[in-house]
Amino acid sequence: MIGTAGKRALNAAHGALIFNRRVRVLAEALARLLPPGPARVLDLGCGDGQVAAALMRLRPELGVEGVDVLVRPVTHIPVTPYDGTTLPFADASFEHVTIVDVLHHTDDPAAVLAEAARVARHSVVVKDHLREGLLAGPTLRLMDWVGNRGHDVRLPYTYLDAAGWAEAIARAGLKVAARERRLGLYPAPLSWWFERKLHFAMRLVPAEAGPDGVSIPAQ
Repeated sequence: MIGTAGKRALNAAHGALIFNRRVRVLAEALARLLPPGPARVLDLGCGDGQVAAALMRLRPELGVEGVDVLVRPVTHIPVTPYDGTTLPFADASFEHVTIVDVLHHTDDPAAVLAEAARVARHSVVVKDHLREGLLAGPTLRLMDWVGNRGHDVRLPYTYLDAAGWAEAIARAGLKVAARERRLGLYPAPLSWWFERKLHFAMRLVPAEAGPDGVSIPAQ
């Protein structure tokens, strides 16, 4: 167990070393992967909305609102609560949905991805982890604990390997249209261990959208 003072210390250390850089890098990745043009965007599992706010500073033509199972006392974008299963929006309510480091916090990533696909008219942009390589699972669990324990975020550690991602994407009726594997989330020397091939971002489109989709290959 970790007390209130411990959580504050953990959050302060993570913010000073990692969080601010992470917000900037993730916003830049989303800005690159989201197609050009005005759009209504849903940030699924938005937390306090800092990444979404940074994205709108880079892409002011986008309007981003959030949804989360745990709505924080202070948020940087409007946030709607939801039950973690069914999004409280009609089909195709948004042009795009972003899901940033959320799916590995769920028991069934494929089901959450399918629900995102339901409310997205054009694409779903995902940033998450790939469980591949030396001690990938323990490394990812350590990163998640440091980044989220202080906020009482649920930590089931549901990390997928390449085959798991391919299955989840297929179950959601989607395919990969674009992908980035080197995001630069950590400065050296932290990047030597915590970056590797453990992170990726991708834009998913409906499987019937055309011939530009590809599957994630084994690493």
